[in-house]
Amino acid sequence: MRTKLLVAGGVLVIAFYGVTLGRVGVELIREGGLVAVAYGLALLVLPLVAAWAVARELSFGAATERLGRELAARGELPADELERTPGGRIDRAAGRAMFEVHRAEVERRPDDAGAWYRLALAYDAAGDRRRGRAAARHAVRLHRSGPADPGPTPAA
Repeated sequence: MRTKLLVAGGVLVIAFYGVTLGRVGVELIREGGLVAVAYGLALLVLPLVAAWAVARELSFGAATERLGRELAARGELPADELERTPGGRIDRAAGRAMFEVHRAEVERRPDDAGAWYRLALAYDAAGDRRRGRAAARHAVRLHRSGPADPGPTPAA
């Protein structure tokens, strides 16, 4: 719940920023002059790009959460039994070991959304968030549309 409240707060801040930029953009366009109109148009485009990016991330988050809940309900998520550092972070060696298990699973079953989701968790545990997000996006695509997309290759 805390995360959802933080996300909602962030969306409100971005919306406020977008409205403010939009108002300034309209004022610049009304002022006239080539430079003012160009800046005004640019300021009107920025909130649209931000709204698109926020909508895309919210959609990804909701789809990932939905898939995670489905996998959890079927008992298909790995137990969180990884060794931790004294600070509470996952031990890198334990994360890499988890990654190897789930990479092999994806290689055996490349069309399985659950396998890709577990690989995303393993990437995260191993400290590779960029590839973890890519694996999660692929899992969501597989979940939505079936096994049509070959997707990314799991990297070592």
